[in-house]
Amino acid sequence: MTARDHNKLLSIFYFIQAGLQLFGGIIIFVVYVILGGAMMSTSREQDQMMGGVFMGMGVVFGIVMLVLGAFTLLTAFNVLKEKPVGRTLGIIISILVLLSFPLGTALGIYGLWFFFGEAGKNFYASLGGSGSPGPPPPPAPNSWQ
Repeated sequence: MTARDHNKLLSIFYFIQAGLQLFGGIIIFVVYVILGGAMMSTSREQDQMMGGVFMGMGVVFGIVMLVLGAFTLLTAFNVLKEKPVGRTLGIIISILVLLSFPLGTALGIYGLWFFFGEAGKNFYASLGGSGSPGPPPPPAPNSWQ
């Protein structure tokens, strides 16, 4: 497999991971808000308080999952389009998804193996992602006329 193939495969895996994160965030948000609302509709004071806690947890966890999913989606687009920033974003997302066992762990290890390996370094270095863009090229001769 070439470095370009590994890069394309990683972008596909990032799209899948982003979809799972976005779907999970929506499910967590909806389920916790419905459960919290059902608890709050009871007449017992303790259940009403726990309902508010459930709703708050659903909102917070749902938003965190949606933001992480959106960041993974942004990374997937940059890696697919072979932009130099894709390597940096790919490393960050690979580290973040390591905690999502078992699929995220496998994706994180594969991403870190590629981005820190020679193939990934050379691939993104050939795209111009060496870190600093360098000085702009000089103007063409007689370009002011």
